[in-house]
Amino acid sequence: MSASDFSQEAETKGFAWFFGVITAIIIVVIIALGGYWSIEPRQFDVIVEAKERQALDQTEDLHVGYVYANTLAHIAETLLHKSGGYITNDVGPPGLILDNITSWEYGVLVMLRDGASALRNHLARSQSQSAEDPDLAIAEPYFYYEHNSWALPSSEAEYQKGIDALHDYMVRLSDPTHKNPGHFYSRADNLWQYVEIIIKRLGGISTKLSASTDRYEAYDIQLEKSAAISQTSWLELDNVFWEARGSCWALLHILKAIKYDFNLILEDKRAMDTVDIMIHEMENALAPITSPMILNGDGYGIFANYSLAMASYVSRANAAALDLRDVMNRG
Repeated sequence: MSASDFSQEAETKGFAWFFGVITAIIIVVIIALGGYWSIEPRQFDVIVEAKERQALDQTEDLHVGYVYANTLAHIAETLLHKSGGYITNDVGPPGLILDNITSWEYGVLVMLRDGASALRNHLARSQSQSAEDPDLAIAEPYFYYEHNSWALPSSEAEYQKGIDALHDYMVRLSDPTHKNPGHFYSRADNLWQYVEIIIKRLGGISTKLSASTDRYEAYDIQLEKSAAISQTSWLELDNVFWEARGSCWALLHILKAIKYDFNLILEDKRAMDTVDIMIHEMENALAPITSPMILNGDGYGIFANYSLAMASYVSRANAAALDLRDVMNRG
C-alpha cells in the first residue's frame, strides 16, 4: 500500500472519529436537555403571586376574585415559561420525543380551560341573563386554541393573548371607579356549578388511572351493573399518569385560590374542611416520584402501581368534591 493510500485511509478514519464524537456529544446534550425540560414546575403560593401582580397593577387591595383570576393567568404563564417553555408543539428534539411532560402540559391545560370557562360563565356573572365580562369573553376562547399548533398562530401566541385578557379583567376588577368595572360573585350557587365540573373531571381521571390494571370494571349507578372498561395500553400508561399529575397540579392551585376568594361562604357553610381535604389529596397525588420510570405492578406484587396510587388520591378528592357540591347546593 502506497503512502498516499495510507494518508487517505487515515484521513477517512479521522473524519469518521470526528463525526462520531460530534454525534455522541449531540446525543448526550439532547438527553441532558430532555431530562431538564421534563422536570415538573414547582408549586407556587397563590397569594404571593397575586400580591406580586397587584404591585405591577398598582392596586391597593386583593379584591374578591383577584387571586382566582391571577392563579389561572399564572398557571398559563407557567405552561409557557417553565424549563423548555411550552413543549407540546415542538417539531424537533428533544421536545419531539418528550411524551411525559407533554402529557403533563395537556392535563394542566384541561384544568385551565375548565377554570376559565367557570370564571366566564358563572363566577363573573350575577345571574343567567346578565351580560358576560368582555375581557373574559376574549380570554376563554384563546385557551381553547389547539394545543399542538407550531405554525402561525402558534399555541403559545394564542395562550398569551388569553393571559393578557385575564390581566385586563383583573385591572378592571380592582378598580371600582372604572367605567366598566369587573365583577366576581363568590356565591354558593356559582361555586356549586364549578364543583360539578370538577367532579366530572376527577371522575374521568380516576377511571383512566384505574384502567391501568389487568381488568377494570366500573359500576354504572343508573344501569345498576358493572361495565368492563378497556385496559390502558402499556404504551400509554405513563402518558395517562402524567396527564393526571398535570391536572392535579393545576387543580391544587385553583382550589387554594377558591379557598381564599370563597372564604366567607365556605366558613358560613362550614365547608372549609372539605376544601382542605381536596387540597390535601391533591398534594398527596403530587408527592415526589422516586422511580426513574412509572411502575404499574400487579396486585400485591413486588412492584408498586403508581396509577392506582394516584387514582386513590383522586377518588378521595372526588368524594370530598361531592360533599362540597351538596353543601353548596343547600339553602
